[in-house]
Amino acid sequence: MTQTTDEKPNPPLMEGEAPHAPLPAAEHDLRWRKRLATRNPRLRVFMIIGIIVLLVVGFFVWRYLTSYEDTDDAQVDGHINPVSARIAGHVQNLLVSDNQYVEAGTILVQIDPKDYQVAMHQAQADYDNAVAAAKAAEVNVPITSISTGSQISTAQADVQNAQAGISAAGQQLAAARAQQQQAEANNVKAQNDLTRYKQLIAKQEISQQQYDQAVASARAGTASVQAARAAVAAAQAQVTQAQAKLAQAQANLRSTESAPQQVASMQSRAKAAQAMADAKKAAVEKARLDLQYTRVIAPVSGVVSNRTVEVGQNVSPGQQLLTIIPLSEDSLWVTANFKENQLQHMRVGQSATIHVDATDQDYNGHVQSIAGASGARFSLLPPENASGNFVKVVQRIPVKITFDKGQDKNHRLRPGMSVEPKVWIR
Repeated sequence: MTQTTDEKPNPPLMEGEAPHAPLPAAEHDLRWRKRLATRNPRLRVFMIIGIIVLLVVGFFVWRYLTSYEDTDDAQVDGHINPVSARIAGHVQNLLVSDNQYVEAGTILVQIDPKDYQVAMHQAQADYDNAVAAAKAAEVNVPITSISTGSQISTAQADVQNAQAGISAAGQQLAAARAQQQQAEANNVKAQNDLTRYKQLIAKQEISQQQYDQAVASARAGTASVQAARAAVAAAQAQVTQAQAKLAQAQANLRSTESAPQQVASMQSRAKAAQAMADAKKAAVEKARLDLQYTRVIAPVSGVVSNRTVEVGQNVSPGQQLLTIIPLSEDSLWVTANFKENQLQHMRVGQSATIHVDATDQDYNGHVQSIAGASGARFSLLPPENASGNFVKVVQRIPVKITFDKGQDKNHRLRPGMSVEPKVWIR
């Protein structure tokens, strides 16, 4: 009987197995493998070992591939320090060139200092003048205080003297009035005696000498009364004069009561003069700073780039002259834009391997921080999902990776270089 195309010769019969008709191809292959496995046990062991090895290798490959997250959307970043002029002036000398390495404190640009030297000398002269005026005003304060104090003492003494003068004049007035009363009494007696002596002389009972003595006594009494009255009037005038002196002394004393205000006014003038001196001193310091600013100094160590200033150019405050890029390990880092689904197991402090395309060299680092928003949020025109048709797009989150120290002091890393970081998350 002719054999069909899907039938194959039967496998060898096992011991004690009866012959049978040809089998289909699939069943035929299965029986062949069973026969071979039964006849060769080593093949079955090798197959099991091979499967185990493949599983172990596959596990480690899977373990390795899931132990890190990597991206090619990453670049070296660094500080870009723009250097600008702080004053206006004419560029006198340019001391650096493009791509030159400079240390911090190096003079980069020299601006013509002549105008600022003149301004500083003028400010210094104004300050010296203000200091002299302040010292003079300060000296006047104790002088005014002493002068006003002596004026008060003098005025008080004048008041006391005037009061004593009034008392003395009053006593003199009282004495003059007493003398007037005594003179008037004596005059009355003398006049009465003269009247009696006239009667007696007419009767010639007394001598002419006695009568002449009575006339003289009457005249003397009249004169004494007139003198006593004049003395009373003079004493009264002295009292009035003493009262006027007291009023003048009291007025002077009242005028000296403004002495504390005069002293305070002089102290205020001294403070104002000192404040003016301080203002002039500040002007001197500003002029000195402006003179220092004629020398543009490198704020950090790095490479000079993007130089736009030239000798002879007039610069203005705030105008950018050049840029310095620090290249130390502390000044460079990697900004890696990982997809949001890669951040599930990423944490701050995890180690990273950074491959630099330009040098074909690997560097070690660690995750320093993860940005607070996706990169799209910092773009000029951030996406607005509330308008238009929304299409879900996997966002990228910037991750800052810093280099470990002490790897390569003479590295050739530059901001903007493309790198491929691997963050080891396990």
